[in-house]
Amino acid sequence: MPATVKDYYEILGVSKNATQDEIKKAFRKLARKYHPDLNPGDKTAEQKFKEINEAYSVIGDEKKRGEYDQFGKSPFEGAWYEGARPDFTEAFEFGGFGDVFSDLFGAGRRYEPFPRKGADMLMGIELTLEEAFTGVTRPITLTREIPCRACHGTGAESYQTCDKCKGAGKLQMSKGFFRMSQTCTACGGTGRKVTSVCKSCNGRGINLHSETIKAKIPAGVDTGSIVKLKGMGGAGEAGGPAGDLRIEVTVKPHPLFTRKENDLYLDVPITFGEAALGAKIEVPTIDGIAVMTIPPGTQGGQKFKLSGKGFPSPKTGARGSQYVVIKIAVPKDIPNRAKEAIKEVEALYKESPRKDIGRH
Repeated sequence: MPATVKDYYEILGVSKNATQDEIKKAFRKLARKYHPDLNPGDKTAEQKFKEINEAYSVIGDEKKRGEYDQFGKSPFEGAWYEGARPDFTEAFEFGGFGDVFSDLFGAGRRYEPFPRKGADMLMGIELTLEEAFTGVTRPITLTREIPCRACHGTGAESYQTCDKCKGAGKLQMSKGFFRMSQTCTACGGTGRKVTSVCKSCNGRGINLHSETIKAKIPAGVDTGSIVKLKGMGGAGEAGGPAGDLRIEVTVKPHPLFTRKENDLYLDVPITFGEAALGAKIEVPTIDGIAVMTIPPGTQGGQKFKLSGKGFPSPKTGARGSQYVVIKIAVPKDIPNRAKEAIKEVEALYKESPRKDIGRH
């Protein structure tokens, strides 16, 4: 490529190995900087703006970029002004510049307020451990904003076409060889002017509404879980969807069970004889009584696992486990005859069970 020919890559400040995404980002940055609307009366900025648009119209297109890399600039001289226009709608995804460029190239459209989703609402619900285990459907009363039913969210009882923009929502203006547009200040871009405000909502377009709904809380939720009810939040704007109602769960402590994720823990006291000789005992679980075997020689603090007796996973439904932690209960009042028997058992210890304590 001749040294005297302007380099499109240099104009956009990218390397010849730049990706199309990097080229687009560079173009957007420079276009914002040198846009004539932001530099009124600045001829240097106007010229720079023309150059970066011409450069992007070529190397921003993969096919034209390939030809440019092979043959140089000359086949594309003045391409931007001869119809090879860059895709500004795609390139500009910020603020109001999309409207400016669509008008500039004759692809004007009527301005409409951008639909926006309504605000999410948050409320809390408290459950027992049993309710969290099985799931529950609870009635919930809430007050939220909804589109006014009298005016369908417009805030107007009646309106007429805006006389300033003639219903277009935008005003045209010329600046040099550019044809620009801006949102009509008289109607805020709606193309309409309110002649009579809605009496039901006083022109706000929304009303407060109280209702009682049934909230279904799935099985397996835990403290901090969020249950989302779609479309039960605040009213959307400009025809946008309503927000969501987010219900934060708190599970109350249980007198017997301790929960860790989907597992449950239960302390179970047994007698010295049951620990020494073994036994079958009944233990409570979250969904009823279970029978478990205590093996001979069970130690205090030993844990036994009851598979499938924990909480269900809210995602898969698979249940966790219940862990039974053994506590050996020692009677406080021991008769003399029992004391003699205990001494006989004590004599069976061949060494102290505390012999390793404090030794490393």
